Amino acid sequence: MNIIDQLGLDPFLLDFLEKLGVSLLIGLLIGLEREHWRKDKTIYAGVRTFTITALMGTLATLIEPLVSFDILLITTIFMTFACLMIVYALNVVYGLSGLTSSIALFFTYLLGIMVAKGLFLVSIVFAVVLTFILIEKKPLHTFAENLSEQDIASALKFLAVAFVLYPLAPEEPIYDIINLKSAILIVVLVSFISFISYLSLRRLGSSVGIAYSGLFGGFISSEATVVALSNLSLKKPYLVENIYTGSLLAVISMIISNLLIAIIVDTSGVIALLMLPPFIFMALVTVSFILFGNRNMEAIPEKLEIGSPFALGPAFKFGVIFLFFMFLANAANDLAGSAGTYATALGGIVSSSAVTASVAAIAINGNISFQTAAETAVLAGIISTLTKPIYIKITGSKELFNRSLVSFLVIVITGTLALLIWAAFKRGIMMS
Repeated sequence: MNIIDQLGLDPFLLDFLEKLGVSLLIGLLIGLEREHWRKDKTIYAGVRTFTITALMGTLATLIEPLVSFDILLITTIFMTFACLMIVYALNVVYGLSGLTSSIALFFTYLLGIMVAKGLFLVSIVFAVVLTFILIEKKPLHTFAENLSEQDIASALKFLAVAFVLYPLAPEEPIYDIINLKSAILIVVLVSFISFISYLSLRRLGSSVGIAYSGLFGGFISSEATVVALSNLSLKKPYLVENIYTGSLLAVISMIISNLLIAIIVDTSGVIALLMLPPFIFMALVTVSFILFGNRNMEAIPEKLEIGSPFALGPAFKFGVIFLFFMFLANAANDLAGSAGTYATALGGIVSSSAVTASVAAIAINGNISFQTAAETAVLAGIISTLTKPIYIKITGSKELFNRSLVSFLVIVITGTLALLIWAAFKRGIMMS
């Protein structure tokens, strides 16, 4: 006997009260956000309207089996008419502009229907997401204002190509290695992470200074960021300290980015957890150099130019490198076992994120162990860090190279030792 029977509760009444409570909370949550705008301007739907709307959707759905489907049809038509009247009054009668409140109101009505169907978690998640979008009006508008027409066009082209290719991609893995559908999604998600950083760089880059622009840029491409910073050191040698700090911050963002990519590919998080200890030591040493190695650095505003990762070119390049390393790592593993897979970490010279994505995908397919994938990904990050002073030597000033060489070598040595100790420790546990 369950607790409901023991307490003598009516299951129907309990279900009704549960749905009533969830619907009420959703309406209040969204309505309170809308109500808060009343301080700044006139609104046509506040906390009471949104709460009643959510309850109406729930009630209409609950009584539909007792009355007829017409009750849902009537309430839906009524809500559509009410939302259109809000749009008309706002845009025509008062000469203002906006559709957000009317759309949010109809959205709340739909959430009420979902609650009545018992989809509590889905309804609550959508309500929270909607409220977040409404709250973040100003930041979202600011981000949009910082995008050029070329950025928007590039993003649309990329998404159009990606989601046209996705349904056309075969279901079966190619050579039992690559699932093209999964590969397309991985490229889209990785590009999205980079695009968020690109927006941050466009919005905050010049205000936070060139040093912290390196942090945003590192999420887009740590290699491209270091090259861009190095080029700047030739034009503006007085920014050496700022550029040095920005280059180190690009290492931090590379570490975070590779961990996020590992989680995207392996949603269980196992590979990311296996990558974490060596990366933590690398990050700690990097942060130490940033905090204690600055020589009176000034926060000088400077814009760092890095191309949009949602353009077809960069996204296609990442996708090709990602697929290439998948084939290479799989072939190397077949020929030379784990040693062959480790050799693909040399791809960190080009893109450590592509290596991370490729070995994680191969591990998911069962062709290599999670441990091997994690060690290869960390090794790719170490190699990527090692190549940064080389990029600085080739493209930057002598002062910047001399300033950064020791720091990068210490980070690389720390990461290598941490990886060796961590790998030995894990293998010792497995053998015992």
